[in-house]
Amino acid sequence: MANLLWIHGGACNGNTQSFLNAEEPTVVDLVTDFGINILYHHSISMEFGESARRILESILKDETPLDILVFEGTVILGPNGTGRYNTFMGRPMKDWLWELAHKAQYVVAVGDCACWGGIPATYPNPTESVGLQFLKDKRGGFLGPDFRSRAGLPVINIPGCPAHPDWVTQVLVAVATGRAEDVVLDELQRPQTFFKTFTQTGCTRVQYFEWKEPTEEFGQGTRKGCLFYEFGCRGPLTHSPCNRILWNRQSSKTRAGMPCVGCTEPQFPHYDLAPGTVFKTQKIFGVIPREVPLGTDPLSYMVHAAAARAAAPKWAREDMFVP
Repeated sequence: MANLLWIHGGACNGNTQSFLNAEEPTVVDLVTDFGINILYHHSISMEFGESARRILESILKDETPLDILVFEGTVILGPNGTGRYNTFMGRPMKDWLWELAHKAQYVVAVGDCACWGGIPATYPNPTESVGLQFLKDKRGGFLGPDFRSRAGLPVINIPGCPAHPDWVTQVLVAVATGRAEDVVLDELQRPQTFFKTFTQTGCTRVQYFEWKEPTEEFGQGTRKGCLFYEFGCRGPLTHSPCNRILWNRQSSKTRAGMPCVGCTEPQFPHYDLAPGTVFKTQKIFGVIPREVPLGTDPLSYMVHAAAARAAAPKWAREDMFVP
């Protein structure tokens, strides 16, 4: 039996809503098949008020072991480092979080906000929001760069806005069943199982990317053209399995004809690329010439793109309607 505590910081409830829609395994499976005992979750627990307080206090008194601490949302430090913008049972949430994190065998950050601050931490960040162990791509965050849980691991980051539900439940199963050593983390502390490949892997438009043939329209009625060039799709720059582990077992943003916005990367929502906005896709050439696939300089890439487009086969230039 693994005790799990899920608490919420400064953000929407999107990652919880995603989590509750998990299919492989489901939330019910976590409890009935994998021995996870959910001590408290703000959306599914019957405990509230003083009953919830007693659960947290029993953990802090070492009366109840805490195997997995899941945190959703940002750690709000404002105003002026007091944390009083976000209180929980009469105390700043950051104070509960600090103490609980140092009691937990494993700490899991779910969603961009918990991982590296996400949208609330975007400039000018009036709530002084940070992630658990990162602020954007800078290591440190709330718990500090050297934090390790009682099992000796740093925070396990499962990013996304929101994170795919099956990424969350499968990581929780691995940890709860004693296979945490199988959760190999990358340099941003994301499980490599999910975040080693680019979002472009499995994209149904990838052949148009190779021939540098763009599309100039949104929507799922056509698969012609790549969304990278005119709509700033970040699929070739973003690590996620969104085109391998489909959303709702049906589709993904690019399969629906919408550009990837790069929500699993610490720079999301890419405010630095479009000051004054939160979400804005960008044309790759001209506006931001540095936004090219890794390992390629802009000038060489533009020359290569021109050559590839000139050599594109006939089918790549023809409309291909898919009902």
